[in-house]
Amino acid sequence: MACRSSCAGPAAAALGAAVLLSAPATAVAQTLLVAAASDLQAALPAIAAQFERDTGRKVAATFGSSGNFFTQIQNGAPFDVFLSADIDYPRRLERDGLVEPGTLYEYATGRLVLWTRRDSGIDLGRGLAVVAESAVRRIALANPEHAPYGRAAVEALRHEGLYERARGKFVLGENISQAAQFAQSGNADVGLLALSLALAPALKNVGTYVDIPAALHPPIQQAVVVIAASRQKVLARQFVDALKKPESVRLLQTYGFAVPQGRAR
Repeated sequence: MACRSSCAGPAAAALGAAVLLSAPATAVAQTLLVAAASDLQAALPAIAAQFERDTGRKVAATFGSSGNFFTQIQNGAPFDVFLSADIDYPRRLERDGLVEPGTLYEYATGRLVLWTRRDSGIDLGRGLAVVAESAVRRIALANPEHAPYGRAAVEALRHEGLYERARGKFVLGENISQAAQFAQSGNADVGLLALSLALAPALKNVGTYVDIPAALHPPIQQAVVVIAASRQKVLARQFVDALKKPESVRLLQTYGFAVPQGRAR
């Protein structure tokens, strides 16, 4: 599976879309182009690899923020499938006639955690309240303007009355993956991150985390759709179906996602 990242921001992501638009039609037709939320970086490659084995077709996944992908698809970016970390984006695309009817499927619910490096000296025993301590100078989170995990983080802080004390410490990532990089590198003392990334080897090997109770923020409902402009609708629908298979469900659960089953519509 080919992977790309739009971590550098909207301009770079738009450039990436332009490159795809200029690709030869035969190359586009041979590869399923998937726009995927950054919290899927650990789980999706294995799902895509199995799909490639089953179908003999290639998958090229671009990871980034769901809000940026939403805008790109509105502007004609040539994706076949969109896996969003916020179900509202696919629903809005569906209302605008930009989604293949009947393909919207809620594939998972994400979970938010507070993460820090083991060598940071920060005790996460107090949970989210630790962000107000003087030892925490920088807090990594995804930009809430277009990243669902960023919005969930802000809502959790507001719920606990911590937002005003924490917001001056924010280090914003373009998406949740970049926020994780800030925390992993030590450029932030803690990160409000996706559990799926905290469980991936890169963070799991160097850090520790505590769960942020789901009651502190709206659910991070994630959904997939086939894009109406896709030239490979049959193959794209097969990819959506692959997400519903038991092996895909187990893999998503391994990375901390809650997976509602039988919820396609």
